Amino acid sequence: MPTDDGRLFPGRPLIGVSVAVIRDGRVLLAQRAAEPMRGVWTLPGGLVEAGERLAEAALRELEEEVGSRAEVVGPSLTPTEILMRDADGRLRHHYVIHPHAALWRGVEPAPGPEALAVRWARLDEVEGLATTPGLIDTLREAFLRVSAAGEETA
Repeated sequence: MPTDDGRLFPGRPLIGVSVAVIRDGRVLLAQRAAEPMRGVWTLPGGLVEAGERLAEAALRELEEEVGSRAEVVGPSLTPTEILMRDADGRLRHHYVIHPHAALWRGVEPAPGPEALAVRWARLDEVEGLATTPGLIDTLREAFLRVSAAGEETA
């Protein structure tokens, strides 16, 4: 029952990327405009295109989704697997997301077709939001990565 782009009822997992852009102790969040999980807060991101490296895809998605630019810090973080089933137990969505830590390098973010809203948030503020699965753990890892690279996160 796959759709034309293979996202709904996929025959195999889809590879995605996201980017935790950090600036002055805050991370850039985008509120999802599309299903699944419309309205929840997450990191800018999307699917990897054939021939594209993970970090390149993350930066492309950042620019396409919210218009910002960043610099990736190190290799991808721990992947997040998202599996969603329908009422009959059929696999509706299966994504393997490779998140990246990054430092903001310009252009204030703005909502676009894929984001209802954008915001900069401290880690403690994110804990009170409706977010995509595993987001808080990814953010903790991203802040540690940026801090270990000698960048200021506070």
